[in-house]
Amino acid sequence: MEHAVSTDRDIAATEEAGPVADTADTAEHPAARTEPDEGPGPSANGATEPGPAGSETPADDGATAGAAPGAGTDTEGADAEGAAGAAGTEAPGTEASAEVSEAAAELAAQRELRERIERRKAEKAGPIAAGMKLSGQAADLLAAVRAVESGARVDPALLRTPAPVRTPAPAAPVPAPAPRSAPPGAAPGTVSGVRAVLAEGGAPESLAGQVAAVLGERAADALREDPWQLLAVPGVRPEQADGFARALLGAACGPGDERRAAALVGWLLERAALQGHTALEASSVRRALAEHAVPEPDEAVEHAVAEGTVLLFQDGLEESLEDMAGTEGAAGETGDAVSQGDTHPAGAAEAAAVPDLLALDRYALAEESLADGLARLVKTGPDASWEEAASAAPSPSAAELIRAASGHGLVLHTGGEAARAEPATLAGAARALGVRAVLAVHSENGRARLGTETVTVAGLLAGTEGPGRDEDGRFALGLLVVLDAPQLDVETAALLVESLPDGARLVLSGDPGVLWSAGAGRVFADLLAARVCPQIVSRTPDPGPVGELVSGIGIGELNQVEAPGREVVIVPVRDAGEAVHRTVQLVAESVPRAFGTAAGETQVITVGHGGAAGTRALNAALKQRLNPGPGLFGGFDPGDRIAYAPSPGRTLQGTVVSADQEGLRLDCEGGEVTVPRERVESAVRHGWALTAHQAAGMRWPAAVVVLPGDAAQGLSRPWVYTAFGRGDRHLSVVHGVDQALPHAVATIPSQQRTTRLRPLIEDLLTPAAQHP
Repeated sequence: MEHAVSTDRDIAATEEAGPVADTADTAEHPAARTEPDEGPGPSANGATEPGPAGSETPADDGATAGAAPGAGTDTEGADAEGAAGAAGTEAPGTEASAEVSEAAAELAAQRELRERIERRKAEKAGPIAAGMKLSGQAADLLAAVRAVESGARVDPALLRTPAPVRTPAPAAPVPAPAPRSAPPGAAPGTVSGVRAVLAEGGAPESLAGQVAAVLGERAADALREDPWQLLAVPGVRPEQADGFARALLGAACGPGDERRAAALVGWLLERAALQGHTALEASSVRRALAEHAVPEPDEAVEHAVAEGTVLLFQDGLEESLEDMAGTEGAAGETGDAVSQGDTHPAGAAEAAAVPDLLALDRYALAEESLADGLARLVKTGPDASWEEAASAAPSPSAAELIRAASGHGLVLHTGGEAARAEPATLAGAARALGVRAVLAVHSENGRARLGTETVTVAGLLAGTEGPGRDEDGRFALGLLVVLDAPQLDVETAALLVESLPDGARLVLSGDPGVLWSAGAGRVFADLLAARVCPQIVSRTPDPGPVGELVSGIGIGELNQVEAPGREVVIVPVRDAGEAVHRTVQLVAESVPRAFGTAAGETQVITVGHGGAAGTRALNAALKQRLNPGPGLFGGFDPGDRIAYAPSPGRTLQGTVVSADQEGLRLDCEGGEVTVPRERVESAVRHGWALTAHQAAGMRWPAAVVVLPGDAAQGLSRPWVYTAFGRGDRHLSVVHGVDQALPHAVATIPSQQRTTRLRPLIEDLLTPAAQHP
């Protein structure tokens, strides 16, 4: 690759080159604050592993804080527990009749456990208004769905997790903030009561507002009765909760305390959600509990399930056991044919290989609601009136997409940047036919590349963009086309689908090669794998040397490309210090001089926030060069380029305007935003350099991808594919990872996420509804 493109020194020779079209804009995309390099986090199987500095996870750019598995670097998720449960082998001489009896006994035990769980749940608080005995965020989600069905307005914040907690780092002087107000829904008296309990246990009183928001009106009493509920606050670690519990309970607590075990189970699943999982294998949770000194992990998991902390799913296992138990009767009728073990050893191994899964109620409910809604869409009937529009389409791929959408309620469309024109054509054709069609993207950057008739997903859900809702509370539309579909997490997707009226059509379009969503789930990938609806693969390639390079990466090849216009440039570096120096030089001098662009039209992308060449170090160096200042406003000065996360999973790019007693004033995508002073440190970053997860779904005239030596373990094919594809016309690669780059492209594919959506929707739809 290095011999196929130009080096940075060659850029200066192209100063006469024409300017690059300005496609840079601001964006909304995940950006959270707690760094994975600030402490250990759980690995994919729940074990605690330290991550190297400079790492990034979806949570860093998404909904909540957390460390990535293993290396802890910028990934689209974490591997679930590698093996599918401990499937034992049959001992010599074991007869099939014994196996069948054990299967029947196991099935009976599972049924008894479920009955006991249901009885324990029935003893809890009464059902919410929607009629299900759920609590917390699962209840919020269900209430939101029912509100949509009844026509009431839905607050999309119900689907989002609280902002992560982070210990403030020393910053430049800033006026002392006014007393922090209680979070929405938390009375001042509740917060003050929680603050007193936290002080008694030696925990930071600054957590009072978040604890009150998470635990509700009885937060102080609940925390005193069960100190480990402090783990429900994002960013709190088990050792911190243990210390808090010891301070409150003294000798009355220990590692085997049932309250501790239940809280740890929930915490492990929350951490898994930060890595993209909606569920975890129970075996991996048990091992992680043992590593946290829980003496009886099996009992701890059973207790957590019985208490409703998590939900247990063994549908696949139960069905296999039922099949085997049903054959037991056949064995009695057929005599020796079965008793000799001719049929069932394989069946027993298959049943044992089906893992039981644990899930938090919010993700379980979201996946089940999403599967139900998608199954409803799949059954939407055809509309033959679209054929004329398909015949007039500008490309065969667009025509194929229009025909598929006219005949089916759910369609998947895959392709790169150039293929985005096809769903836009579909939306335009539908409008011409009198169909109320909406084209939705995830960022302002994406909307700027498509036109004014496009809305953002966040704006559509909030009701500030799009056609609004009808008298039934559903979106007043007949066709919804969502671009950059891999960025959809399961909760957002569930609310979108539940908001669609009967008879509406949904088209999900995106590039399957990019990093998955920052939030939990892999909706687009699960649907592609399930094959329950038409899948239209675009035949429109991305143009130019950058498009050719990225297309090769998508199939695992780091190809040589001809770049006569210096569209792709490799800048070799020896260490992180040189990487930072060359990056600043590229952004401030070389790229603007060669292509006639402004420094703000070049986006820097790196592997993680920490480390010697992470976003923090790069942003500090770029600020010093591009907008030097004392950082009087919490480290910010007027004119600083920023990335602002108004809510988990959403980021706006902009610049700092000023600051006053109310907070930091920003110009975000043409609108003025004031960030309260108490939220500046957790919600605003400098934005000259982003991670690949933050940059996914956006493009700029030029991109500089920084790969220092310590970034090697954070590389994967989806990461490289995403990062290299952010430059519209120019890509510079500050290259210090040697052969780790081609190795990652060739051998490190997407890391898996444990989810339940695919089997759920496959079970709801008959084989006759499936499509190739």
